[in-house]
Order: sequence, then structure tokens, then C-alpha cells
Amino acid sequence: MHNDIAASPVRSQVTAEEWQVRTELAAAYRLVAHFGWDDLIFTHISARVPGHDDQFLINPYGMLFEEITASSLVKVDHEGVPLMETEYDVNPAGFVIHSAIHEARPEVQCVLHTHTPHGVAVSAQEEGLLPISQQSIFPLARLAYHDYEGVALHDEEKPRLVADLGRSNQLILRNHGLLTCGRSVADAFMAMYTLERACQIQILAQAGGARLSMIPASIIADAANQSRQVTKGKGSGLAWPSLLRKLDRIAPDYKN
Repeated sequence: MHNDIAASPVRSQVTAEEWQVRTELAAAYRLVAHFGWDDLIFTHISARVPGHDDQFLINPYGMLFEEITASSLVKVDHEGVPLMETEYDVNPAGFVIHSAIHEARPEVQCVLHTHTPHGVAVSAQEEGLLPISQQSIFPLARLAYHDYEGVALHDEEKPRLVADLGRSNQLILRNHGLLTCGRSVADAFMAMYTLERACQIQILAQAGGARLSMIPASIIADAANQSRQVTKGKGSGLAWPSLLRKLDRIAPDYKN
């Protein structure tokens, strides 16, 4: 079934710009699976279709992240209705969360959401992410939180979600998981990489049982400047190409 979809002539039906986003979004799904951040068929990554503010690409609901290709991604409108023929459904919870952010933040190209064990564990802690690692200072410079309201199925939650996110690109959904967004797929992915790693380190440090050393607020306040320096001003563009090269070696079919 998956091979039939991957072989479909989707590329000939879309613009070159959309195909590029499809390829990068499929890469993000494969990388999430590669790093072990996936949760069977659940959670989601969305991307806005270039030139169409009310059209989005999202995963076919029922397909593992390690199976997703550029062609298999489902294109939907702002109400989650598929715009191209597909045999798959759209995750209703995924679309509620993602459509809310895409609508409220027109500059956001990509939204990435996970249910990783470390991310959920930190989201369940009253104090949330702690300033205990170098990795933590970057999300902590502008980290947002949203209280748990059950599975995200209802439009009534949207205004509260976007209000809590504000202008941040990194959000901890309490008792639920992690969410990042960005002006590109690469931006959203690299933001998640840093946030997820900070959560992993926190759980490991707490498991050690020793008193934790906290990083001063003055260092966190300068995190954005430090990030620009360490990435030579390239941001996510520094590491993202190397991740695509890795996929080209281990799972090149993501481009299908």
C-alpha cells in the first residue's frame, strides 16, 4: 500500500516549491523516527504549502514516520479536508494543534509535535525545564507552556493554545509533550533537537540524585546571541544539510 502511494505521480501535480517542502517535511519525519522521537503513528509535523496560506501538508494518519515519503504527505485545507486524493485519514488532534498555530502565526512554515518519554516527563514536572545544561539555555530564553486540556480535539482550545505560545517557537504542553515551530522545516526540527536533548539531560541529571547546579539568568538572557555566534549566523542551516546527507545514506526513499 505504501509503495503504491510512493510511486504515485504527485510530483507532477504540484509546484517545484511545494515538492521541495514535501521533501524536507518527509525528511523531518524520517529524522524523528531515526532519533527515536516517534510514538507509533501518533504525533505530527506540518508544513505550510508555499504560496497558499490556507493549505498544509501533514502525515497520512496510520503510516509510521519511518515510512513517510514526499508523495505520501496529505495536503489539507484550513479545516483539515484533504485537497488531493488519499486513502489515509488526517489525525484530528494533530490538525487542531497545527492549524491553530499556522493561522495565528503566518510566518510559521512548520510545526513539530512529539510525545517523547523525556519530553513528557519534563512536561509533567511542576517547574518544567530547568536551567541545568548548556542545551537548556536556548529554549529557556523564550520557552512557553500550555496547560493540559485533554486530547486536543476541540477548536475551543485553539485561542488558549496560541495565547500561551505567543511569539515563542518552543512550547511545553504540560502532561503531554513538546512542540516547536519555525520559518522552515529545518528551524522547527533543530529547535526540537535542542529542546528534546535538554529534557533528556534533565531526567538523567535528576535520576543521579545529587543536588543540581542552576545556570544564572544572566547567561540565559544572552542565549540568542550565543546561538548566533556558535552557528556562525547560519542557524539551522548549519546542521540541517548534514542531516539530509545522513538520510541520503540510510533512507534515500524519503524523497519518493
